[in-house]
Amino acid sequence: MVRLTIGNGIAEVVLDAPYRLNAVDEQALAELSAAYDAAAAGVADGTVRALVLRGEGRAFCAGRDLGSIQPGADDAFGFLDATLTPLLRRMADFPAPTFAAAQGACLGVGLGLLLATDVVYVAENARIGSPFAALGLALDSGGHWLFTERLGPHRALDLMYTGDLMTGAEAVAGGLFSRAVPAAELLDFTRSKAARAASGPLQALVASKQLVARIRDERLGLWQAISGENDVQGVLGASDDYREGLEAFREKRAPRFTA
Repeated sequence: MVRLTIGNGIAEVVLDAPYRLNAVDEQALAELSAAYDAAAAGVADGTVRALVLRGEGRAFCAGRDLGSIQPGADDAFGFLDATLTPLLRRMADFPAPTFAAAQGACLGVGLGLLLATDVVYVAENARIGSPFAALGLALDSGGHWLFTERLGPHRALDLMYTGDLMTGAEAVAGGLFSRAVPAAELLDFTRSKAARAASGPLQALVASKQLVARIRDERLGLWQAISGENDVQGVLGASDDYREGLEAFREKRAPRFTA
């Protein structure tokens, strides 16, 4: 269900069950967790400097696999609270920049996987939304936060009440994700951006990732954020990457970051 490859400083994690639109169950989430753990070990040993998450086939992830669930016997809380949420936290805390390429259906758990990724690029014709009302359920996996924070409460409830889906282009226009590109170009585009990050100053990029997370989660004000930036620069100013970047600037060449 989940494949991991590592090369040229990039870990690529692939949801590989296109026959079910990459819908996930407990086993798939366990495999996804193991893939992220292995990729994080690669960061520690210097073989991984960025990560790409993608889905095989015509969909990124259609959500939870409901095919084998028995009504009345499903422990939805256990699945979400004990299995999915810890995974989303682990993904969000990955110690290097992460990118997602999302095409086709991006629903439910699929939205959660995107929410836990640093930068999300979507196909212009991707399908994003909350069809949960048709199942007698509410949107989960962080979807309420994502829609309310970025679209506002009225648009969020509109999508939840109606089950209408947005295209990738509409989602980006509304501020949900970073950029929308033609589906045929999505994977190459995402890989190229990940490669650029992989060649960058890892310590500085992770510092920015962590500060952005604090601004989001702690609701830092301007002066608190500036204080955080000052602290970060104080640490980075003593790094090998800063010395290399400054030398490259003075010598008018591309920097070669290694830290």
